[in-house]
Amino acid sequence: MREVRVHVDADVTGTPLASGRQVELPAAAALHLTRVLRLRQGATLTVFDGQGGEYGATLHVGSRGAATVEVKEYRAIEQESPLRITLLQGLARGERMDWVIQKATELGVAAIIPVASQRSVVQLEAERGDRRVQHWRAVAAAACEQCGRNTLPRIDAPRDFSDALAAVAELPLRLLLEPGAGRRLGEVVLGETVLGTDLITSVTTARSVALALLVGPEGGWDESELALAGQAGCTAVRLGPRVLRTETAGLAALAALQCLAGDFA
Repeated sequence: MREVRVHVDADVTGTPLASGRQVELPAAAALHLTRVLRLRQGATLTVFDGQGGEYGATLHVGSRGAATVEVKEYRAIEQESPLRITLLQGLARGERMDWVIQKATELGVAAIIPVASQRSVVQLEAERGDRRVQHWRAVAAAACEQCGRNTLPRIDAPRDFSDALAAVAELPLRLLLEPGAGRRLGEVVLGETVLGTDLITSVTTARSVALALLVGPEGGWDESELALAGQAGCTAVRLGPRVLRTETAGLAALAALQCLAGDFA
């Protein structure tokens, strides 16, 4: 039987997870467990707060769809990649952005920074942007429930390109996807010096390596953005002979990175 996992956000419930506590679930989670999954009184499940680790729990069903969990033993279980990848994703339209957030979470990214670039079809105002960030964080939490991660990736509010570059300026490797780049992704990953050696050796010896992956919007990067990225020390790479859509390119690169030097190897 599939393990039932529930993300419990202490900011929403007002009660941090801890062994021995009774935590009332948000209405949406309670409804999903009792009406969709049809779990009954005393059902066992796993709960996590997204900060690392998980707890066993027992479900208690109340009246009118309410439900609480009795938090049991803590389990220091993590499913994180040795590559701490920050994905800088050019804003995409509607469900395409949701798809990227969901699949990037499954593929193990540590953080996602939505980028409002010059050729982005989508431009979010501050208030609407805040609502979208909350929506994206919910998408990421659901992806963690499904894939077994106990640490949610950080999802920032949308930034313009220069601010996004500044946010990852300290990372030792920053890869920018560009179909016309002279070097292939694998060539850079297998040969680039990171922490004084190649990336694979760095992961093996240091256990964890941070890097950034920059993916353009539907219209691609503007020439001025490519120049700015080059000046900031980003390495432009291509994936192969075909031009991939924005919602495909980043996910393909993430999978390749995890296979070459991450937790797929």
